[in-house]
Amino acid sequence: MQIAHRMNLVSESITLKVSAMANALKKQGVDVVGFGAGEPDFDTPDFIKEACKQALDKGATKYTPTPCIPELKAAIAEKFQKENGLPYKPENITTGAGGKHCLYMAFMAVLNPGDEVIIPAPYWVSYPEQVKLAGGVCKFITGSEANGFKITLQQLEQAITPKTKVFLINSPSNPAGHAYTPEELKALAEVIAKYPDIVVFSDEIYEKLIYGDLKFASFANLAPGLIDRTLTFNCHSKSFAMTGWRIGYIGGPKPAIDAINKLQSQMTSHITSFTQQAAIAALTDPRGAESVEAMRKQFEKRGEHMWRRLTELPNVTCVKPQGAFYCFPNIGAYVGKKAGNTEIKEAVSFAAALLEQAHVAVVPGNDSGFDTHVRLSFATSMENIDKGIDRIAEFLKKIG
Repeated sequence: MQIAHRMNLVSESITLKVSAMANALKKQGVDVVGFGAGEPDFDTPDFIKEACKQALDKGATKYTPTPCIPELKAAIAEKFQKENGLPYKPENITTGAGGKHCLYMAFMAVLNPGDEVIIPAPYWVSYPEQVKLAGGVCKFITGSEANGFKITLQQLEQAITPKTKVFLINSPSNPAGHAYTPEELKALAEVIAKYPDIVVFSDEIYEKLIYGDLKFASFANLAPGLIDRTLTFNCHSKSFAMTGWRIGYIGGPKPAIDAINKLQSQMTSHITSFTQQAAIAALTDPRGAESVEAMRKQFEKRGEHMWRRLTELPNVTCVKPQGAFYCFPNIGAYVGKKAGNTEIKEAVSFAAALLEQAHVAVVPGNDSGFDTHVRLSFATSMENIDKGIDRIAEFLKKIG
């Protein structure tokens, strides 16, 4: 069988080998400390699960309108209005099978072959692959570690060309946990505002998980006119610990939303019928905000603890996470050295040696634009954080 040429555009994740090794070790009974999880370790709140059960009991097992029932669109629009200051109406809302699906549909709906997409690095691993599948061209801007991984206004200006179609911003960020202040975002928005043909994709799925004195701001309302050319992405996965439910949503200008709905009508038709009432409950029941805040407080404590432990490791630097649930330490000082018989060439070989020799699983930063960094998730217990970093410390002592 001949496979479509477009599949040659997609890179196979270099993290898959490390993940497969971790799973193989676990099956052998090895105690592996996993820092790879990109999902909350908390369970979905009971009241959300109960709303789903009730929907099933009432027969919500049939097709719904594309992309979802009107009540869910109305609840999402109200959320955007009240929490983000974005005047979206139900006609400005669509949903998808998780944030990843929403982003893919949006790229397919907006990009033409050769259109450039500006992506700040470090970036989430799926952005470039989705852009390539949609016929676009990735243009990366590297945020320096010295600047907290944040790009500068000058970098953004220099990256814009007549072919620029989309500027993608993700704050707070996966994989680095860094975030822009409202003032920093506003400055970036004012640059984009000067270029009326540029569309903004604002990935805001970690908006609820912010720490310290940081305030969250939605990109679409930071400069005049941006509301008419910004797609704002969110989902239930991170905020409500609903990763497996696959509920994502977008707010944006009606022409783009209509185009995405057209795609949706030929793909999945709609998100799973009986999850839609649960999605409404998460957004409208006061217990939703309470559960999110309880989870956020725990993540903040864990993130502070993991960051402090990582910065105490010899020759390791780490930007303090301001949001999400990731640390992204720099292990570049160990590149070119040996861990046992393994030569550390970059983050992938470092992660492989760490897993094999110390039984700690981390995600290499290569697929995020940084081959000298690894991602650790603190969506795990304090006990695991200490156990894992103790093992990393012993592993680093043996590198020479």
